[in-house]
Amino acid sequence: MGGEMGGEGDAEPAGRAATAALPDIAQLSDTAPLPGSAPLPDVVAPPLVEPRPLVEPRPLGELRSWPRDFTDRLTAPLPGVRALARIAREGKLRPVPETLQQIQQLPFEPGPLPDAGPSTVALTWAGHASWVIRIGGLTVLTDPVWSRKILGTPARVTPVGVRWEDLPPVDAVVISHNHYDHLDAPTLKRLPRDTPLLLPAGLASWARRRRFTQVTDLDWWEAVELPGPGGPVRFDFVPAHHWSKRTLTDTCRSLWGGWVLTAPDGRRIHFAGDTGYGHWFEEIGSRYRGIDLTLLPIGAYDPRWMLRPVHTDPEEAVRACQDLGARYLAPMHWSTFLLSAEPPLEPLHRIRAAWAATGRPMSDLWDLPVGASRELEPRGRESGAAESGAVESRGVGSMPGESGVGESAAVEPRVGEGR
Repeated sequence: MGGEMGGEGDAEPAGRAATAALPDIAQLSDTAPLPGSAPLPDVVAPPLVEPRPLVEPRPLGELRSWPRDFTDRLTAPLPGVRALARIAREGKLRPVPETLQQIQQLPFEPGPLPDAGPSTVALTWAGHASWVIRIGGLTVLTDPVWSRKILGTPARVTPVGVRWEDLPPVDAVVISHNHYDHLDAPTLKRLPRDTPLLLPAGLASWARRRRFTQVTDLDWWEAVELPGPGGPVRFDFVPAHHWSKRTLTDTCRSLWGGWVLTAPDGRRIHFAGDTGYGHWFEEIGSRYRGIDLTLLPIGAYDPRWMLRPVHTDPEEAVRACQDLGARYLAPMHWSTFLLSAEPPLEPLHRIRAAWAATGRPMSDLWDLPVGASRELEPRGRESGAAESGAVESRGVGSMPGESGVGESAAVEPRVGEGR
């Protein structure tokens, strides 16, 4: 779990000595037979593996029956009593006090939402896993949390990046799972009750009890479409390495996952929700070819012995982006709530260093400050993307413990939201 990969052994393969008498393969032509062998037949390249066709979209608002729980979907055991006792003994669930001064340097640069027409694909980071996505003329919120504090955690350390009153009408909400920092009832209560909610399997009843009327819950690899001014926008629910729990008695009673949003012109955004690293990323990439942008979590990962199965660290997020075949990566799930022990700025330093190590252009890492926006250019255009408030690439490759992320990104956190 968590991307640890075993290397091959150092033992010399059997039969290596027997190959010494064979001629140097490099000296043979592509079609020349080995001495004493029959002529080689014409080589036919294997056919390209086509991605499996996507499923037909399901009806919106469908009433469905689900299993009692989804524990069979777990990819790692949940922490037991011993793990909880260890974490209580070690007390390692929050950053050590001497790193908290880094909160003053967390990047927070709110700006106006980008103008969005039917052909626009753009996003704004509101903080944590909350994004305002403009796609096909629709405004979509992901895991919206506009509350200052959520159950069981300290208050947010950066304000929400977009004031609620500045939001355009919301056309849909996608939820990844039911943990309180992703499914925030006070925020959803602000929405009109006819707002379409797209949910993991097993969560529809929760939403309907709160009088939402357009509720659709999906299993992995299922999809729906919403009409938009630019044409239909497709929403596919895809797997993640995580779990669900909201009360003492509902462990894994609802599913968890991510979403692939496809614009009418084919541009794709993958929203991972909450997830550890594992095999699902490669499978998602093989089914949904041409993912343009992936939104991946990079925080809440320390201590690794406990959190590796359910939260990617920055290096694993880069690997996940590669597995998905995505061109751009936008980090999330950091710089908002301090949910684990890593220093507040460490995720940013580490994601930049991990990205630089791949040799890919640093401009393809969309390390946005909270409140910043960026537009995804139509395919085929140069990627000089229209950008609002993006973090400067200064300090790329810096290691945890070095100073800041550039003067332009250092801000004083405000107390409260003024909402």
